[in-house]
Amino acid sequence: MSKAFASQADVQEKTVSFDRLSEHAYAYTAEGDPNTGIVIGDDAVLVADTQATPVMAQDVVRRIREVTAAPVRYVVLTHYHAVRVLGAAGYAPQEIIASQDTYDLIVERGAQDMQSEIERFPRLFRAVESVPGLTWPTLTFRGEMTVWLGKLEVKLMQIGRGHTKGDTIVWLPQERTLFSGDLVEYGATPYAGDAYFADWPKTLDALAALRPERLVPGRGPALVDRRQIEEGLAGTRAFVSELYAAVSKAANHGKDLRAIYADTYAELRPKYGHWVIFDHCLPFDVTRAYDEATAHPDPRIWTAARDQEMWRALAD
Repeated sequence: MSKAFASQADVQEKTVSFDRLSEHAYAYTAEGDPNTGIVIGDDAVLVADTQATPVMAQDVVRRIREVTAAPVRYVVLTHYHAVRVLGAAGYAPQEIIASQDTYDLIVERGAQDMQSEIERFPRLFRAVESVPGLTWPTLTFRGEMTVWLGKLEVKLMQIGRGHTKGDTIVWLPQERTLFSGDLVEYGATPYAGDAYFADWPKTLDALAALRPERLVPGRGPALVDRRQIEEGLAGTRAFVSELYAAVSKAANHGKDLRAIYADTYAELRPKYGHWVIFDHCLPFDVTRAYDEATAHPDPRIWTAARDQEMWRALAD
């Protein structure tokens, strides 16, 4: 593979879909690019995940305006990754809401994450010059909070660690509609560079226990029936479990990271290689899995320099 990130070869624009899932919920999806969820209440709108820049967010706003004139009062960050949060200014929300764990991650590593992600995904940061800086929450919570959009109940819940320690889901209990953030992917490779592999399957079990009837994953199309939702949950669970098992076993046998990556790539590619961003994610995923299985229970910070060092070592 090239020394350039695999994602830098991804230059083709995706077709956007804006689908109504239930009375109040919509999904903005784009063929495996990061998704945005929209909840339209009686007098206000809530947006879950923002797109990567304010200019890109304007396409979401345009589609919202096709169905309502209500203001976007709330933006929810399902986690801290730059590609999910840096478009927040484009909505001019009254409040930006995140878990306290997500806030803490922004403090700890938001600036490094911003720099590294912009270099990893140039197409996904169109008009990056429009980003005013880091996105800072104005409201934080621990565990769970409820937002009322008129009579519509919107629950923001931390049900466990997985993709990051701050993962938040947006749940509409009256409509059994769920926005999972990157805890669930569908036809797209989970990015696990900041993950908790041992916790992630248990968190998916807690998510499944809600019995959603519609689910918007972090990437991939909206899932609109129980069969699709079960496939999304099972696929995400299988990928993170199989990858972590392979890496842990090899680490226990004393293999070095480069050999472990080569073996894991060969093992997983036949089953998952057709998923979006597989070649890009796997070096980061294996590196984090190796860290968790050995000396680093909590994810280390990815800087742009560390990105390049890892990519040259594993993906060359």
